[in-house]
Amino acid sequence: MPISSSAHLVILPWLLNFPDPGLTFDVALHLGTLIALLAYFYKDWIDLTGAFFRSLGKKPANYGPQEKLIWFLIFATIPGAAAGYLLEHYAETVFRSPALVATMMALMGIILGLVDRFAPKTKKLEQVTFWDSLWVGASQALAIIPGTSRSGVTITTGLLRKMDRPTAARFSFLLSTPIVAGAALLKLKDLFHGHADLNTVVGITVSAVVGYLAIKYMLYFLQRYSFRVYVLYRLAFAALVFAVILARR
Repeated sequence: MPISSSAHLVILPWLLNFPDPGLTFDVALHLGTLIALLAYFYKDWIDLTGAFFRSLGKKPANYGPQEKLIWFLIFATIPGAAAGYLLEHYAETVFRSPALVATMMALMGIILGLVDRFAPKTKKLEQVTFWDSLWVGASQALAIIPGTSRSGVTITTGLLRKMDRPTAARFSFLLSTPIVAGAALLKLKDLFHGHADLNTVVGITVSAVVGYLAIKYMLYFLQRYSFRVYVLYRLAFAALVFAVILARR
């Protein structure tokens, strides 16, 4: 959901006074998210994989909708992957400040609310263009800062590019799959060299189950309702964090 899982992974240890398990554990939980994405969208990824191989023997001008979509996703993945690689150190240190997380939660919540309220929402998935995908992919780079929310910023950009709500969410989920997969694979060596324990296994399992349900019911929800509930949640979350910061001074 567009409420930033990474923000919760930063704030909960700080709020409840237990040690921050760090970015490796965060990525382990995102492995659960990856399982959920693949389980829910496995038919899409089977079709897209087939479309990728079919496209290799064609000129781009002759691509069908699925062949265009897989290449759009490939190009859109590059900015987020580059940001994650270049800014990993900051993601583990500077970007985990509660004040920064709360600020991004509130700021991106307000932006999402305004865009959801005023942007035209006419495009379906088959109408997404190369430039739409590139803008959404570039915005994904901001998700390195906890509180931004990968799905939040990509959905917001999708809405700005005139996608309807279910299309923006679906494109966001498909786009997140290779990024989450790449991040999880890079950290697997840490998990299998002394960092994996029962807590990690439980976390991955719960993340997968809850992630699957979140995807399923969010797509259903957005066919009927706006993002207002997510915006209000983000603002309430930010207010709570700032209240605790002030109370602890």
